[in-house]
Amino acid sequence: MLTPRQELILSAIIEDYVRMAEPVGSRALAKHDDIQFSPATIRNEMADLEEMGYLTQLHTSSGRIPSQKGYRFYVDNLLQQQGGFDRATGERLREFFTSRIDEVEKAVREVTTVLSSLTRQTAIVLGPKMYTEKVRKIELVPLARGRVVAILVTDAGHVENCAVQLSEDIRVEDLESIVHVLNDKLVGVPISRLRSNLYSKLSEELAQTVERFEDALAVLNEVCQVSQREEPVYIGGASNMLSQPEFHDVEKAQTILTLLEQGQTVASLFPTEGLGLQVRIGAENPIGALQDCTVITTTYSLHGRPVGHIGVLGPTRMDYNRIMQILNYTSESMTQMMSRWIEGH
Repeated sequence: MLTPRQELILSAIIEDYVRMAEPVGSRALAKHDDIQFSPATIRNEMADLEEMGYLTQLHTSSGRIPSQKGYRFYVDNLLQQQGGFDRATGERLREFFTSRIDEVEKAVREVTTVLSSLTRQTAIVLGPKMYTEKVRKIELVPLARGRVVAILVTDAGHVENCAVQLSEDIRVEDLESIVHVLNDKLVGVPISRLRSNLYSKLSEELAQTVERFEDALAVLNEVCQVSQREEPVYIGGASNMLSQPEFHDVEKAQTILTLLEQGQTVASLFPTEGLGLQVRIGAENPIGALQDCTVITTTYSLHGRPVGHIGVLGPTRMDYNRIMQILNYTSESMTQMMSRWIEGH
């Protein structure tokens, strides 16, 4: 258990180190208005904090920097989530989420750019999840010579489309008939059930009720493939890693950049259970390449059900207060955006 004085010194060291990226010494701390202790007293407390594992010293003549244990204590016990981002940041976030965006996927993709710019870290957004979503509607758009685009929209606003080759002589009336039957049978059905016994039952019904059975079955086959597709992963600001002094080691940076190219590996950074903000610091991350990184994640929801994740990846030396508040605001705004999109469609 730390004393109030140790907590004050630890907090000041972390905030100075986050801002300056340089080891913090007792003289620098003594200049803080809220630290009314002599440099000798500060040095003693810093030595005790180091002995307890909250600080570390790179060189005997240098100041201290926070350890992963120190960051964890700071996030869990010392962080005051208030006044975390400035007016300009708030205005940019509000402007983004109040602008008219017709597609959820477009908004999800673009929010990574906004987050990476505001946090100066790498932003990651997953989803919306399709496996837990339900079919909202199916459309067929004719192209030429029997080719059509099948469009599937889910109740979470996810849009999937694929090209399907049908009979060259198929008519618009035939397409309308197929769409009518598929929507009648599939709207409201969870994506996860599209490849279950429902598929066999619906195939039999199509054979009995639809004149262009083979064409209808071709469309059904493509629609059912959706359940096997990977959850979309959007990444923004991966190059921000290179601007951080912790990743001036090209080999270390390259390892992380390579990891970011692997969609499902990136998806594993996000907790599978629990809602709300979660912070994984250093060795708490499941991937060895991220032992010197922090991953802050949260969820966004629809009708009280989480449908996706938002996260920021960076070095352990990051502005936890500001980034956590930005993610909280983004989570709430994306949840509201999802509801507005569904109500409007």
